[in-house]
Amino acid sequence: MQFKKLTDLDLAGKRVLIRVDMNVPVKHGLIGDDTRIRASLPSIHYCLEKGAGVVLMTHLGRPTEGEPKPEDSLAPVAVRLSELLGQTVPVNKSWQERPLEVQPGQVVLLENVRLNRGEKKNNEELGRAYASLCDVFVNDAFGTAHRAEASTHAVAQFAPVACAGILLSAELDALSKALEAPARPLVAIVAGSKVSTKLTILESLADKVDQLIVGGGIANTFLLAEGHGIGKSLAEPELVAEAKKVIAKIRAHGGDVPLPSDVVVAAEFSENADDTLKHVDEVTKNDMILDIGPASAEALAEIVERAGTVVWNGPVGVFEFDQFAGGTEALAHAIAESPAFSIAGGGDTLAAIAKFGVTDKISYISTGGGAFLEFLEGKELPAVAILSARAQG
Repeated sequence: MQFKKLTDLDLAGKRVLIRVDMNVPVKHGLIGDDTRIRASLPSIHYCLEKGAGVVLMTHLGRPTEGEPKPEDSLAPVAVRLSELLGQTVPVNKSWQERPLEVQPGQVVLLENVRLNRGEKKNNEELGRAYASLCDVFVNDAFGTAHRAEASTHAVAQFAPVACAGILLSAELDALSKALEAPARPLVAIVAGSKVSTKLTILESLADKVDQLIVGGGIANTFLLAEGHGIGKSLAEPELVAEAKKVIAKIRAHGGDVPLPSDVVVAAEFSENADDTLKHVDEVTKNDMILDIGPASAEALAEIVERAGTVVWNGPVGVFEFDQFAGGTEALAHAIAESPAFSIAGGGDTLAAIAKFGVTDKISYISTGGGAFLEFLEGKELPAVAILSARAQG
């Protein structure tokens, strides 16, 4: 896919509008994790160094359009951004009523775009209003690239120039490397509570990967499909037929869906629940499978060790509870130690990577959740497609 990149443009004296993803957790006016803010800094610094004036826009939370509340304000984000940039970054709430002033070397943050009427519906008039603020529009928000909204799509249609920022370009390069021309074997790890939310992804990956590792409630549904009892574990029995299709599809071209031989069970889903290790065929009707066992973890580690590329989305057990974290911890360390190119995405996955201290050993960590999954599925990302269309037009 061809698109213009920020680093290829002359920015001196230009006004640059950057769509960033600074949707950080804020509670009582305090930011819980500033990772997304820091991830946006390279493009901002680049523009400032090249002599541009920078206007930033991002969403925060899920406010009601046209009905601002104090907790919807980007003020805490502006405070943290000011600290990181070493200059005061004001929040502009009135840019639609009066001209916006920004000089070369300065940074201004527009108030929460989700408060603007028409934002989520990709309103053309709002997109034109955003575009009027700049000479160059930069999309650097991979986490929102799967949505066609006024601040990600319409603005790119009408801006004088539209391009991808440093973070977005890196995301697309890494994902393309992992899926379009991967080093083989290609191993995908897809885990989570429900098959239904990731069924189309599993079906798509079954055509592409050499090994498809499933975990969590998804793995339980696949165990049912292979004739194993799972007790009262989380699963979707109505999707067993679909799971069988995925298994058949990947086996048809020599791949497999390796399922656990041993599991860690409990009588209840609780932080204080007693953990019991069992062979998968020993699970009783009163058991809940909450993690894979050490033999299964070792088997997965061997698969990962031989991989050329690993794509990871989702923990294989309830890693938040220490007694059910062993499988995910073992897998995390196996990926970290593997010579394979590894890319990981999704909130739970990143939390597990951080918990087990392997952040610096994963080849690429994606900032996207939904966008990461839709790229894996092979779907077109609207906010990227419009950049490509502009580059060709």
